[in-house]
Amino acid sequence: MSIENVMVIGAGQMGSGIAQVCAQAGYTVVLHDLKPEFTERGMSGIRKNLQRQVDKGRMEDGEKEDILARMSLSTDLENAANADLVIEAAVENMEVKSALFAELDNIAQKKTILATNTSSLPITEIAAATQRPQKVIGMHFMNPVPVMKLVEIIRGLATEDSVYKAVEEMTEKLGKVPVEVNDFPGFVSNRILMPMINEAIYTVYEGVAAPEAVDEVMKLGMNHPMGPLTLADFIGLDTCLYIMETLHDGFGDDKYRPCPLLRKYVKAGWLGKKSGRGFYTYET
Repeated sequence: MSIENVMVIGAGQMGSGIAQVCAQAGYTVVLHDLKPEFTERGMSGIRKNLQRQVDKGRMEDGEKEDILARMSLSTDLENAANADLVIEAAVENMEVKSALFAELDNIAQKKTILATNTSSLPITEIAAATQRPQKVIGMHFMNPVPVMKLVEIIRGLATEDSVYKAVEEMTEKLGKVPVEVNDFPGFVSNRILMPMINEAIYTVYEGVAAPEAVDEVMKLGMNHPMGPLTLADFIGLDTCLYIMETLHDGFGDDKYRPCPLLRKYVKAGWLGKKSGRGFYTYET
């Protein structure tokens, strides 16, 4: 199963990062989003990332230009007809993803693999929106994509072995480490990470310690490079809440109940770094 042409849907931080690493690995990449300003913003970020590598002496200027030459922008989903692999990195919402996969199923060639970068939603349910569930798979990249080595690869109930193998080999070609994970809410990464973040929020909510103290304990005592509340602000508190709700709905277990303080911050629009305020304040 040969993969040469890749379409990445969603030109946000995750999607543009995925597009960048694919182009760096030699794939021809189409970066797609709903509006030209979204794709242009994504491409601008990629150019800055690559230029930073040139400035640090990690990449030649000619190599940067070759990578950019392998990339093109799209606002027409019909371009999926030319892809061997489509990687979806759209908003973390089941209705949006299901509708998108149903549309892609009608456009893409029968041999095309449809992958999702979902961080918590069931692959089997997304695959059920298509007539090719055997060719649907999860590829959960970590943020920031160019830096982080892990990719969780998640089979749906019907995913073929050949599809898994092709995606595993491609992940290695990207310079990443593929880890096979079964299709359960949150997979491994967020099933473990998000309850830890949620518990850290509870310690603030219950007055056990201030956010700075919680983060210091985890950094100095557990050798975490970043405290859980700082990390939550970087991920986005709305995203943390959504994933906790997915875990709570998926398992029906009270240990996944989102902290009321997390809900309060999200309702207040305190979403973390992207909004300028979360558990800490940021320059916007």
